[in-house]
Amino acid sequence: MGRWHALFIRAALLYLLYTALLGTLFYLFPALVGPFRLGHVHAGLVGFFLQMVMGVAYWMMPRPGGLKQEGLEALTFFLLNAGLLLRLLLEPLSAYGLLPRAPLALSGVLQLLAVFVFAYAMHRRVVTADMLRKLREERERRKG
Repeated sequence: MGRWHALFIRAALLYLLYTALLGTLFYLFPALVGPFRLGHVHAGLVGFFLQMVMGVAYWMMPRPGGLKQEGLEALTFFLLNAGLLLRLLLEPLSAYGLLPRAPLALSGVLQLLAVFVFAYAMHRRVVTADMLRKLREERERRKG
C-alpha cells in the first residue's frame, strides 16, 4: 500500500470516528442536530464512504503498463479533504446565520473537482484484455 492509499483510508477512518462522535452528541444534545446535520451526513458519505472507496480503488485497481498516478492521487486527496473540511467548518456558521450560504459553493466545487480527477485516473486504469495485450506488445517492440 502506497502513502496516498494509506492517507485516504486513515482519513476515512477519522471521518467515521467524527460521525460516530457527532451522532452520539446529537443524542445527548438534540439542539446540535439542526446546525450539524448536513455536515454529519456529508462527513459520513463523502468523508468516510467515498474516501474509503477512492483509497481502495487507487490501491487495488490494476495499473496497466506500470502506470504511476501519485500526482493524481495527491490532487484527489487534497481537493476532496479541503472541500469537505471547508464544508464542515462553514455549514454550522451558515446554519446559525453567521455566514451566507454562498461560500459553501467553494467546498462543493473542490469536492466536484476531486471526483473529476478520480474519474479521469480510474478511466486510465480500466482496460480490456485486448488493450493490455497491445500495451505489452508495444513495450516489447520498444525493447528490442
